Amino acid sequence: MSAKHPIITITGSSGAGTTSVKRIFELIFRRENIDAAFIEGDAFHRYDRATMKVKVAEQEKAGNPNFTHFHAEANELAILEEVFEEYGRRGTGKTRTYIHDEDEEKQYGTPPGQFTEWREFPPSDLLFYEGLHGCVVTDKIDLARHADLRIGVVPVINLEWIQKIHRDRATRGYSTEAVMDVILRRMPDYVRYIVPQFSQTAINFQRVPIVDTSNPFIARWIPTPDESMLVIRFANPRGIDFPYLLSMIHDSFMSRPNSIVVPGNKLDLAMQLILTPLILQLIERKNRVS
Repeated sequence: MSAKHPIITITGSSGAGTTSVKRIFELIFRRENIDAAFIEGDAFHRYDRATMKVKVAEQEKAGNPNFTHFHAEANELAILEEVFEEYGRRGTGKTRTYIHDEDEEKQYGTPPGQFTEWREFPPSDLLFYEGLHGCVVTDKIDLARHADLRIGVVPVINLEWIQKIHRDRATRGYSTEAVMDVILRRMPDYVRYIVPQFSQTAINFQRVPIVDTSNPFIARWIPTPDESMLVIRFANPRGIDFPYLLSMIHDSFMSRPNSIVVPGNKLDLAMQLILTPLILQLIERKNRVS
């Protein structure tokens, strides 16, 4: 953690909705005139798309059918920790971009499935990470200790699968069966590397559908925000003005002393009300020590 060069991490698995949450942070940053440096977790994958396919096949041949991007060894987490540490000390660091599709190829001039060259961060007020491993702790690395604000985005598992199935079919051309195979292959690493991170986060935002999602593999539509509730859990509720939040967010209620439940279509409002003061506190602390 660093008062002078704060770091914010958003952690969530593939299909969790972290990209949508990132847009809300970007809105807050623009409104409050905060310059943020951005890291996408995909940039720290160890292998490009073609090489990863080879590695998965090698692992499967060696008796491990569950090697995925969720696994620590499939990512450059030691390099990511070095970036976090350097940013915390000096406000500098590097990242790159993993190219997902043709639109990004046009933007960066690098073919899909490959990485751009490493580049230095521009001067910034804070560092913002969004991806799979923002709060990973293993016997080798501890990414959680570097972050000043840790956020988890955690839809219930069936909703997460529905979102992933629809996204991968629409943007990557996968069949439902192919996505199901990916989900099954990832499950051990999901349990080992993704789930424990949500005990490291300061706040978790978990979307819960209020429609039937019992078989996510035949769901024709992703449940809409109007068909969902949002459970917001605070690891440390001290200092959180729950009466204010309840008065500002219509139809919200407390489910536990550290949790508030709001309508799913109030995600934007809830995140801005909760996160803006926390982000401004980081900037105020930064300015005091600068």
